[in-house]
Amino acid sequence: MVITRTAQTPSPADSEDRHRLGVLTGVAALGLDALASCAYGPEAIVLALAAAGGAGIALTLPVTAVIVTLLAVLVVCYRQVIAAYPDGGGAYTVAQENLGRRAGLVAAASLVVDYVLNVAVSVAAGVAALTSAFPGLLPWTPQLCLAALLVVAGVNLRGVLAGGQAFAPPAAVFVGALVVLIVVGLVRGHPVHPLPPPSQASVTASVGVLLVLAAFANGCAALTGIEAIANATPSFRQPRARRARLAELGLGVTLGTLLIGLALLIQQFDVRPTDGRTVLSLLAEGSIGSGFGYLVVQFATVVLLMLAANTSYGGMPVLLARLARDGALPHIFGLRADRQVYRSGLAVLTALAGGLLLFSGGEVNVLVPMFAVGVFIGFALCQAGMVVHWWTTRGTRWWLRLVINAIGAVLTTIAAVVIIAEKFVEGAWLIVLVVPLLVALFAGVQRAYQRIGAELGVDVQPANPRAAPAVIVVPIVSITRLAERTLSAALSMGDQVIAVHVVFGTEPDEVAATREFEQRWSQWQPDARLVLLDSAHRVLGPPIARFVRSLKEEHVIVLIGEVEPEHWWERPLFNRRGGTVARYVGRHTDAVICRLRFRLERVRLSPPLSTKPIRAAG
Repeated sequence: MVITRTAQTPSPADSEDRHRLGVLTGVAALGLDALASCAYGPEAIVLALAAAGGAGIALTLPVTAVIVTLLAVLVVCYRQVIAAYPDGGGAYTVAQENLGRRAGLVAAASLVVDYVLNVAVSVAAGVAALTSAFPGLLPWTPQLCLAALLVVAGVNLRGVLAGGQAFAPPAAVFVGALVVLIVVGLVRGHPVHPLPPPSQASVTASVGVLLVLAAFANGCAALTGIEAIANATPSFRQPRARRARLAELGLGVTLGTLLIGLALLIQQFDVRPTDGRTVLSLLAEGSIGSGFGYLVVQFATVVLLMLAANTSYGGMPVLLARLARDGALPHIFGLRADRQVYRSGLAVLTALAGGLLLFSGGEVNVLVPMFAVGVFIGFALCQAGMVVHWWTTRGTRWWLRLVINAIGAVLTTIAAVVIIAEKFVEGAWLIVLVVPLLVALFAGVQRAYQRIGAELGVDVQPANPRAAPAVIVVPIVSITRLAERTLSAALSMGDQVIAVHVVFGTEPDEVAATREFEQRWSQWQPDARLVLLDSAHRVLGPPIARFVRSLKEEHVIVLIGEVEPEHWWERPLFNRRGGTVARYVGRHTDAVICRLRFRLERVRLSPPLSTKPIRAAG
């Protein structure tokens, strides 16, 4: 047995790593969703608590503290996920390996839903902030949403590193502006000037458990995106696990600090919901006034909200590639282009998010109730899977790691139940319906691949290849250089070559054409047998397929000669019947279909030209 391998030019060891993420670019590429939640997470809490007036607003800090505690637990847990599963996949990989295939598919479906919703919500929220500043753009909301979506997708086509580098400056400006806003506001202790009066003037509800749970459910939207770094660990440079863990820690500390700071400022300024104003804009006005600093905060918020969709572009294609590797999606989702881009996953994410934006008209309120439901299902399954992982593998200090993930599993399960219960009527029911449908889709693809694999004998040692007599069937339309080239190729492939010519009808001109063909064939005398096939319905494929099925040889090859024009505009001059014959015979027989291209070259024609019509050869 001889095995040869062609030599390839060696590439540098870091040729792939140069297109991967570092710690800071990782936070920028995969953490924008979490950071952007500072713009709507505290506001979601205030909207729920403001129903109880000042007593409700006084609970902003405690509710935020609980959410930040959950954030800290999740950060610690996902750092453990990164260390245990550095190949990425996050909740899907952990659940599948520890809780079973079905649980893994549920986690994957939940994350897919969350990624798509994150793109739609982020883009819609950014455009909403833009149209608030420029009301004249309001009628163009859907078009602006699609334009912003295409910008983010276009940047990511250049690679996840390009996205991180491009979006790092806006993220830094946003975080820096919020830090200044919080510090100045807390030091000053009161607003620069009285804030606009709240829209809700009177107390309409008392502080109760349901109100606090509603505020908690709203605020949990701030935790979406925390899992993206663990899902996309393979996108980091070596050592991947270490860089991803540092990025996860940096993202958690930054987000937690900003959320607590904003909650303190809300209570200090006693901020209430105001029509036409966001809570963040009220805090900015109260802290630094309505001058240049205020405009910086607003502009940075608009930009970051739009770019927060980038988190999904960093995480979902990697997740889909993992699903493809496990046979739950077509294998094309696992193919990487240059710059480490999974283009198929990126295209599907863009298409789904674009459809959702068109369906909702770019309205944030339509999309937000469905947000965060899917991700918390993934959180809960991931943490439960890690508990089983530590119990099975043990190792050093396994019990401490198990306890951490067990706490995470309990807290995220409670949070998932609360969110689904609170948001079910508002739109969460749709997610509860879509997730099982996605699971059924993934399972169906897996079954199809298993069936195909069994048919191909993927895991079975096949018999040794052996030579067997073969017959080569060559459809001939007319006697030309194309026929000569095709028959020459056929004679080099096997000893038995049969040329077939389809005869149409019994009209005098058709009979004459057949007779002329036979005469020319007799004069030509190629080393091949000619078989004439009648076609009463004036089609080529069926008579050739019937003839191929009638042959008794074990191996039948149908070699079809086709003309390849020199210029694209010449293609309409040919009838392209070769492709039609190839598809029909391929579907209705077991023959091997080969298509031989005859490339036309520019030939100088000398007058006088023949006035005899040229019979179609292609």
